[in-house]
Amino acid sequence: MENWKFALKSILAHKMRSLLTMLGIIIGVASVVIIVAMGNGMSRSIEKSLAGDQNNVQVYFTSYIAPEGAGSTGIFGSIGGGEVSMEEEPDLTDSMLQGLLEIDGISNYYISNSNMAEVSFGNKKAENVNINGVSQSYFTVKEFEILAGRQFTANDYSRFSRIIMLDVALAEKLFGSIEASLNQTVSVNDNSYLVVGVYKDPKAGTALYGMNSGGNAVMTNTQLAAEIGMKENSGLYVHVDDVSRAGEVGQAAADYLTRVTGLKEARYNIYDMSAMLDEFKSQMSGVTMFIGAVAGISLLVGGIGVMNIMLVSVTERTREIGLRKALGATRGNILMQFLIEAMVLTTLGGAIGLAIAQAIVFLLNASKAMGETMTAEISIPVVLGSLAFSAAVGIVFGVLPANKASKLDPIEALRYE
Repeated sequence: MENWKFALKSILAHKMRSLLTMLGIIIGVASVVIIVAMGNGMSRSIEKSLAGDQNNVQVYFTSYIAPEGAGSTGIFGSIGGGEVSMEEEPDLTDSMLQGLLEIDGISNYYISNSNMAEVSFGNKKAENVNINGVSQSYFTVKEFEILAGRQFTANDYSRFSRIIMLDVALAEKLFGSIEASLNQTVSVNDNSYLVVGVYKDPKAGTALYGMNSGGNAVMTNTQLAAEIGMKENSGLYVHVDDVSRAGEVGQAAADYLTRVTGLKEARYNIYDMSAMLDEFKSQMSGVTMFIGAVAGISLLVGGIGVMNIMLVSVTERTREIGLRKALGATRGNILMQFLIEAMVLTTLGGAIGLAIAQAIVFLLNASKAMGETMTAEISIPVVLGSLAFSAAVGIVFGVLPANKASKLDPIEALRYE
């Protein structure tokens, strides 16, 4: 206990020098904790985006022929090499799509197409709005909450009605309130559409749809196809009740469509979000650890600074060491005294670094600097690890000065001026 008192007394006796000595440790710990916290927040956000809508599995046509034993295609491209088939994407009929419901595990499906457009009302504009053209079953599958107005009817599809539904954020942006947007006419790429409803997506921000856009809106897929000259069923999603079977059931749907459309080389496939998620977690973890390790170099630099100052301290306190030895202090007592002093110095620096990191993370989250749905998350293991590492740095870099102090001859030390 006496050694701890000596350590604190020595640190407090040279406040400015102690603070400057701890600076490297403070910056190192703060940097590591902040970087890992931001990495965790980013990772959680993207994981949520990829994994949030796993009940709805996208089935898509691919002309890519994967060689035997190679990887499959995915949202980020082909894996494993291969060739491209000359077969064109077949037209899916209603009877083919209805056959999907006979597959065990599929309770529903919807088809869609999409386009990015500018939506405006008067002088107010929203650019890069994600316009999703959807079939009628879309509203049942996605479980949208209709906040005002109505959803699309069968007549809207057959008559190619010029109507649109806005999500709550887009409605408030253009009109100021949900109620004010109903029965108003908005321009979508210079074409007029009547707002018949405002909806809220319960999984907003948890799917790839709508990310990094100026808002979201839906219209009938028949109207969108006619408007911009695209297919009505550019996207096909099957709804799987049991998420644990999403990959298996989704692939069964893809195999069914490949078979029923008579494809020979090309095929239908699914985006394996679980595999993508695992790969992303692995890559993100590696990147975070690498950046954290780079930031951790400042801890080593700080440790060298601690060793340097402790050597200076030993020289300054030579007479004190000689006096303690003359009074009966053993070499072990002196060694422990300086080791504890170095450890207290670095641990205190680590604690200050953690406090600074906590304050910066709080400001980042409060200001939404990382985005509306992304928050930095401080990891408890990283906090404990940083403190432990700080203490370890003090011990490692305090050994040389402590050893030098413990070896001083008491007679020579007392003569030192």
